Amino acid sequence: MKLGTLCYIEKDGKTLMLHRVKKKNDIHEGNWIGLGGKIENGESPEECVIREIKEESGLTIKNPTLRGILTFPEFGKDDWYVFLYTVNDFEGQLIECDEGNLKWVNNEDVQKLKMSQGDNLFLEWLTKYKMFSAKFTYKDKKLIDYDLVVNY
Repeated sequence: MKLGTLCYIEKDGKTLMLHRVKKKNDIHEGNWIGLGGKIENGESPEECVIREIKEESGLTIKNPTLRGILTFPEFGKDDWYVFLYTVNDFEGQLIECDEGNLKWVNNEDVQKLKMSQGDNLFLEWLTKYKMFSAKFTYKDKKLIDYDLVVNY
């Protein structure tokens, strides 16, 4: 089992997206995603998302808002549980990311980017719900089933 975080940073009608094109053997290769990563031992999800955003983008986020808990059974080799955040309070300047290319994308264009099928769903849910939980089942990188529980 793996624990992780994922965060979408918004500013002036744009969302910071990461085009995963630099990392070898990347399960997300070629897709656009938010920023985040694995929770380290002893680390809270909030500490993880703040650290990962700083490492990947150079930005220091403040007050990340937990918006969802995502479950990905047997995604790659492991079951993943991901804490999904949004944030619009941050400071700093973007740096080069060793996992891909960072780009501010107009919010209305984010859904047009190449991404995993489940990402399209939960990005839409972020516009509709304050908090949710969802389970996404993939086989051969194709979404074969999902369940959504709306908490608020």
